[in-house]
Amino acid sequence: MSNENNRKGVIVGLFVFFGIVIIIAGVLTLGGQKKTFVKAIHVRAIFKDVNGLAVGNNIWFSGVKVGTIKSINFAPDASVIVVMNLEEKVKQYIHEDSKAKIGSDGLIGNKIVVIYGGSANAPEVKENSTLAVEAALDPEQIMTTLQANNKNLLAITGDFKVISERLSSGKGSIGKLLTDESVYNELTAAMTSLKSATSHANVISKDLAGYTDRLKTKGSLADDLVSDTVLFSRLRATVTQMNDVADKANGIVSNLSQASSQFNNSNTPIGALLNDQKAASDLKETLRNLSSGTAKLDENMEALQHNFLFRGFFRKKARQAGK
Repeated sequence: MSNENNRKGVIVGLFVFFGIVIIIAGVLTLGGQKKTFVKAIHVRAIFKDVNGLAVGNNIWFSGVKVGTIKSINFAPDASVIVVMNLEEKVKQYIHEDSKAKIGSDGLIGNKIVVIYGGSANAPEVKENSTLAVEAALDPEQIMTTLQANNKNLLAITGDFKVISERLSSGKGSIGKLLTDESVYNELTAAMTSLKSATSHANVISKDLAGYTDRLKTKGSLADDLVSDTVLFSRLRATVTQMNDVADKANGIVSNLSQASSQFNNSNTPIGALLNDQKAASDLKETLRNLSSGTAKLDENMEALQHNFLFRGFFRKKARQAGK
């Protein structure tokens, strides 16, 4: 009996021992996951809304778990103060200008705090440092945006349906193009004409390019006009002289015009002779009288030469002329 009781006591003792070992192992395991036994510092962040963040949730930095949430409390202004336990060994990588935001562990997992950013020149965080925060995306706002996008998508789909129906029925320009063979043929002809015009334009462009190259040929007139300053100066002087000649010619033409106007004016002597028939007749009569008077004067002189009174005088004149 005594041996049996001792055996039962040993068995119970073993069960108790193994139970304590299991409990200690579980506590150590859970403590290791929650960083309970890791040396840590306390860092704060103040959020407007934590979106369901709870004590014990994880803290990530660059995708690595670096701590857990220690406490969540309200501030006097109704904001939420989140105190985080950060492993002391990672504080050298987290700086005072780093930021914190609320995220999710997976698509629909637990809420977490994500620490990111920070410059190497800024000091590292220390006990009770406060990190700046970034506003987290509100799931309700996301759903509202998705609903609005769904409505817009439905409206766009309805518009596409109307457009496709109009195209199928041959309405509108594109509908006619799809259903009317004549419109397609006309468009094809127009495209052919456009291609032809483009080809002609290319030919003209090439001709112009060739002409330009010829103008740039050394020794050509165009090149001399552009590059030879002496020739250009002479050409300019020639043009100036031609302008002077043109001005003088204009003066001569003006004088001839004035003379012509005088010829046409019957009040001037030459105009009267050219335009007044009576004056012309008088002039002709005067010329006839002058011719007749000259003939009679010749006859009188001939008579005087044969007159005995003047005969000696004329013979004397003749002898003097002969000498």
